[in-house]
Amino acid sequence: MIYIGSHISASGGFAEMGKTALKLGADTFAFFTRNPRGGKAKDIDEKDVAALQQIMDEHNFGPLVAHAPYTMNLCSDKADIRKFAKDMFADDMKRMEYLPGNYYNFHPGSHVGQGVETGIDYIVEAMNEVLFPEMKTMVLLEGMAGKGSEIGRNFEELRAIIDKVELKDKVGVCLDTCHLWEAGYDIVTKLDEVLELFDQIVGADRLRAIHLNDSKNPIEAHKDRHELLGEGHIGKDALAAVIRHPRLQGKPFILETPNDDAGYAKEIAWVRSVMQ
Repeated sequence: MIYIGSHISASGGFAEMGKTALKLGADTFAFFTRNPRGGKAKDIDEKDVAALQQIMDEHNFGPLVAHAPYTMNLCSDKADIRKFAKDMFADDMKRMEYLPGNYYNFHPGSHVGQGVETGIDYIVEAMNEVLFPEMKTMVLLEGMAGKGSEIGRNFEELRAIIDKVELKDKVGVCLDTCHLWEAGYDIVTKLDEVLELFDQIVGADRLRAIHLNDSKNPIEAHKDRHELLGEGHIGKDALAAVIRHPRLQGKPFILETPNDDAGYAKEIAWVRSVMQ
């Protein structure tokens, strides 16, 4: 059994997101903590948060997977951008504590020509300043497709970040099927081997969430172009194998396909049919 949901707009508030998830047939969902391009977040309405928590409790939701803004580049080559990113990160960690026990997913960042080692050092520096022992949120590093100077393009880079983080128990990983495929991991014909390799390098216990997407591109394209389930180069058979894989049970699966609500509802229904 897995939990399945999609990205949902946060513009209507927390309870409204929960209601939308139910309409889609979901039992988890993802949302941006603020505008995907960054900026100030809305004030927290504790009654609204409590209403969402009630929906989640009544309908046996799995962990939610909040997403950081795309502009949060903790390893930029510009100090002001790194500070902007770290301030957003710290603010989001405080806000996430209103919904304890959920996940906060972020793209590790782009080193912009400084080199992977320098980029990782900046990411770790920010994480070590922001994470705190009492936090109830698990921070997830997202594996990337390897576009440009992205960090997190392979399991070794994810492990290198985790190794330097002081509060390792607060850090997990989110794997994206499109990103894996475009990074060069053959999840179509060698899914078992890919997951075993992840276990050997990062550790299976670190894998907390899956982004379930098809890919517009062939393997190792390094472009990060998501496609509707079954309409890309990964295909429905391979995605069904991911959904049913024993190592991935009990985790939230989030759709990030180029879809509207009706499309998400259709894909969620397909995932549920595959689970049976």
